[in-house]
Amino acid sequence: MQSSAAAGPRRIPANPVIAVVGATGAVGVEILQCLEKRKFPYASVRALASARSAGKQLPFAGKSLTVEELTEKSFEGVHLALFSAGSGTSKKFAPIAVSHGAVVVDNSSAFRMNADVPLVVPEINPEQLAHHGGIIANPNCAAIISITPLWPIHKANRIRRLIVSTYQAASGAGAAAMQELIESTRAALEGREYEQKVLPHPYAFNLFSHNTKIDPATGYNDEETKVIAETRKIFGEPDLPVSATCVRVPVLRAHCVSVTFECERPITPDEVRKILATAPGVKIVDDVERNYFPMPKDASGQDDILVGRIRKDLSDPSGKSISLFCAGDQLLKGAALNAVQIAERLLH
Repeated sequence: MQSSAAAGPRRIPANPVIAVVGATGAVGVEILQCLEKRKFPYASVRALASARSAGKQLPFAGKSLTVEELTEKSFEGVHLALFSAGSGTSKKFAPIAVSHGAVVVDNSSAFRMNADVPLVVPEINPEQLAHHGGIIANPNCAAIISITPLWPIHKANRIRRLIVSTYQAASGAGAAAMQELIESTRAALEGREYEQKVLPHPYAFNLFSHNTKIDPATGYNDEETKVIAETRKIFGEPDLPVSATCVRVPVLRAHCVSVTFECERPITPDEVRKILATAPGVKIVDDVERNYFPMPKDASGQDDILVGRIRKDLSDPSGKSISLFCAGDQLLKGAALNAVQIAERLLH
């Protein structure tokens, strides 16, 4: 399925030909914007999507890209393929892209837990990029936003237990879910009936357990299982005790996470603040006096993950546990930005 990494990881040229797969979706649009905003070098950029989107025009770098239908021939001459089109599409077309010589950064769940596929957050484990065989997996959005602020703490004082509760935005379910939230909210305000088509429960002024399948053996849904498994893989801690509760909330594009973690040694809130003050990709928003902490409205459109409510976990008399709250843009650091950051590392 992948090219052999025996001779070292495949490199991409300084000005690669880039293909964005799923370019018309919510994350695909953000990938294009990230490439432009971050002045990512390229020879050319191709926008690929399903046949129904072929011919659409997408703004890029002051011009427009004509969307092309994704086919098995789409990757001829492509050096870098950024996928954001669902696991089924990735499973079919990512190996084809690799066979044409491309390096794939995949935003779906298709390859994340494959032993030979690096699962990368550049602020945490960029060294794993040295071991790719053509495909690199972009982690689950809730996992990225939950654990990026925790890594520098883990390095200073090993985390030995982690509990997260997520408050996940509509964007995690795609552009159609975002539109459903807008339309159902408008209908509720106008007193009209609204029949949801994307999500299984009414979304306006409501929240519900994440709409993925429940494992009858564990009681955890697929999203929670992803957060647990991916945290362990990214941290390189296969036995790390992790529990997750994932909830969908009526917010457009920024996830929030309540985190409680236990360290090996006692740790104070001030020590956590000092560690996070210089942590890459993190911004402290912890104004106790004004009761101002991370919020989706502030995280939306921001590259950094906002972290606050940093306090002792009073249920742990040992002083080894901390609770905090964070917010991060699901479409950016939770998806598109992380993928582009991975691609930037591949250039070096």
